[in-house]
Amino acid sequence: MKDAHHDSSKTLANEPKLPSNSSELIIYTMSDSSGETAESVARAALVQFPPGHASIYRLPQVRSSQQIPAMVKEISQGRSIIAYTLVLPEYRETLEAEANKYKVPSIDLIGGLMARIGNLTGAQPLSQPGRLHLLDETYFRRIEAVDFAIRFDDGKNPDGILQADVVLVGVSRTSKTPNCMYLAHHYGLKAANVPIVYGVEPPLALFQVPAKRIFGLKIDPYQLQEIRSTRAAVLGMPGSSDYADPDRIMQESRYAKKIFRELKCHILDVSAKAIEETSSEIYMNIRDD
Repeated sequence: MKDAHHDSSKTLANEPKLPSNSSELIIYTMSDSSGETAESVARAALVQFPPGHASIYRLPQVRSSQQIPAMVKEISQGRSIIAYTLVLPEYRETLEAEANKYKVPSIDLIGGLMARIGNLTGAQPLSQPGRLHLLDETYFRRIEAVDFAIRFDDGKNPDGILQADVVLVGVSRTSKTPNCMYLAHHYGLKAANVPIVYGVEPPLALFQVPAKRIFGLKIDPYQLQEIRSTRAAVLGMPGSSDYADPDRIMQESRYAKKIFRELKCHILDVSAKAIEETSSEIYMNIRDD
């Protein structure tokens, strides 16, 4: 069985072939939609544990109550828990009954919250699977933002950055592009990025962007040297290249700090920081402004 920190989840058809009996705990994420929400919650919990103890197996697109008993029966053959986001009440009731019958632990990831919202608002849930992924205005705004991030990546068409909700600046390998794509896809922000190249003045348009919309990404020089050395090896760059030279990287870092001061922008340290964490911090700053 694969390490839980790797992509050990699998998307199954309506008649899934479940994993064979194993001493490893398997977290089955069951849904009457895509199952992405349940898997995300399961992953968030799983990363808090050392690798190798459990893995995730996705069971999406449950289409009838009749499917559930056979699934639970097979699941009960191994060490398992079912984490589910079933919005249809009859599906939840059937699953709980079968889980109790076979003594399979289960946890409802969405039912309790829906019930509490209903109690507080007086409204009844629609109980329509897949509503999270409807093609609404938010969806199209995010698609537009992703297209923007692609068009204005890595300093392309500098004048276009004036249209951006957020502009990321930094030296090479500070995760500017991945953060722009994440901000676009998850928050619908039009994000552009401009590379800082040692000895090269940034485009004039960058100084016309309000400072509160600019984020300078800095990174520990020693970590950057390690990242670039690995990248250079993958690309087959010559060892004499300045790209991963420690002295050159220190020069670039000092130059980047100078540019950040001139821009009067926010500065974020991305050293050993996940894309999700950096993007969340950027979003919170933009939202508060």
